[in-house]
Amino acid sequence: MKYTQLGRTGLKVSRLVLGTMNFGPQTDEADSHAIMDAALDAGLNFFDTANVYGWGENKGRTEEIIGNWFAQGGDRRDKVVLATKGYGNMAADGEAWPNHDKLSALNIRRAVDASLKRLRTDYIDLYQFHHVDRATPFEEIWQAIDVLVQQGKILYAGSSNFPGYKIAQANEIAGRRHGTIGLVSEQCLYNLAERRAEMEVIPAAQEYGLGVIPWSPLHGGLLGGVIKKEAEVGRRTGGRAAATLADPTARAQIQAYEDLVDKHALEPGEVALAWLLTRPGVTGPIVGPRTAEQLASAVRAVDLDLTEELLTSLNDIFPGPGPSPEAFAW
Repeated sequence: MKYTQLGRTGLKVSRLVLGTMNFGPQTDEADSHAIMDAALDAGLNFFDTANVYGWGENKGRTEEIIGNWFAQGGDRRDKVVLATKGYGNMAADGEAWPNHDKLSALNIRRAVDASLKRLRTDYIDLYQFHHVDRATPFEEIWQAIDVLVQQGKILYAGSSNFPGYKIAQANEIAGRRHGTIGLVSEQCLYNLAERRAEMEVIPAAQEYGLGVIPWSPLHGGLLGGVIKKEAEVGRRTGGRAAATLADPTARAQIQAYEDLVDKHALEPGEVALAWLLTRPGVTGPIVGPRTAEQLASAVRAVDLDLTEELLTSLNDIFPGPGPSPEAFAW
């Protein structure tokens, strides 16, 4: 496994991030524990979760599964850089009681304490704001975070799904008004097929020294060889992938991608991950394996060197917006 610093911090993390969103809803506890053990064995030390994972009546279940794994000992907690998130309400029916969601100082404190209990740990390495809260000023948010840092409950703060201007606003307020480090990472939707983050989010993250942590690196399975799987094993595509492939233009684009990768005798999913690892500012993509085999495939991507010819061809199929601000200005 290869490692890098998380943004401008001294924290060293693996170039792949273990995503745990499937733990509980799709992967049972025993298999989830086996995947986490395999991740450690492969050198992954960066695990990502969120308080709402488990979904519906089972919100919080994913954190509980991770906490039960930590409780098995064997230095599991000490070896892991643990990232979780807060923002969403934890009510099973989605109806939040006032002050039980978003980023008020009250809810941040409540959410962190609840996550610590489920995770069966004393501290969270990276606490991430799962979404922008337009109603709460950053002065209040940073005051809450400062208290939690002083209490030893969290070490760093990060954002998720933030636009570029909010990254800038958050860190200007943190640095100039509070004298603290501010955001150290941004978790955003970013992959070969979805490159809008290159216009504002990634430039802002680079300017302020945030590590970029892409989620959905295979774009809901579209970049994982979905057309080939349809043909070979009769696998029926669902969700976002099915809706996209229903568009003839989009299907032709994905087919061109799979043909290109096949020409180079490579696996589509591994190429998609390896491409992200070449992108400026990217710390590491989040991989969410449902099985140990999927984890092993993701790990192989770290050592995959993409040729300049292949990178150029990938850019031809999935052209990005271009440099900022030229992408939207003269």
